Amino acid sequence: MKISAVIPTLNEEQAIGEVVRAVPADRVHEVIVVDNGSTDDTAKQASLAGARVIFEPRPGYGAACLAGAKAVADANVIVFLDGDRSDDPGQLEAVVGPLLDNRADLVIGSRIKGIMEKGAMPLHGRMGNRFIVFLLRLLYGVDITDIGSFRAIKAQSLFDLDMQQMTYGWPVEMVVKAARKGLRIRSVPINYRRRIGQSKVTGTIRGTILAAYYFFIVPLKYLFKA
Repeated sequence: MKISAVIPTLNEEQAIGEVVRAVPADRVHEVIVVDNGSTDDTAKQASLAGARVIFEPRPGYGAACLAGAKAVADANVIVFLDGDRSDDPGQLEAVVGPLLDNRADLVIGSRIKGIMEKGAMPLHGRMGNRFIVFLLRLLYGVDITDIGSFRAIKAQSLFDLDMQQMTYGWPVEMVVKAARKGLRIRSVPINYRRRIGQSKVTGTIRGTILAAYYFFIVPLKYLFKA
């Protein structure tokens, strides 16, 4: 199976080179870095590290992820991870393993079950994560322990989901729609590190509020859809 890694970025020039170089070249067909409007040298550093860089002018995490997925060339599996060094690309094998063994259709790296570096996730982030995991289990019977960014999904499965959430709701929409389609969803433990720079979500009041809103409203939105 061909594996492509998609890394959405916004002003990650200090970290992106290290992240790209850490992606296992013997396991990944290509690394695509999506520059989502950076005002620094993110694109240049990613390119120098060996990534294929594309640009997505529409702001939003979901927009960047979708642009990267559409740019994937002939891959069976797409891996998403953050470009701020919080996700460790060296653990890619653990994340894609259940897909390659045909034991899952969507795998989410669980920071909760792995080793989390001190200060890697603020208290409000951990509480919000715990709540959304509970909500997804209650409403959709999804047995996961985290809603993190480091995840792998079969390419065809992703495009069949017809993703619509172009901002903060992308991660939870993927899980909700996968559950509604009866896809096999699994969590695997991963380690989680302190990011380089500030989180675009938990690092700001605006990001925290918007993420909380979308993480709550998206599961409810699809609950009663045919």
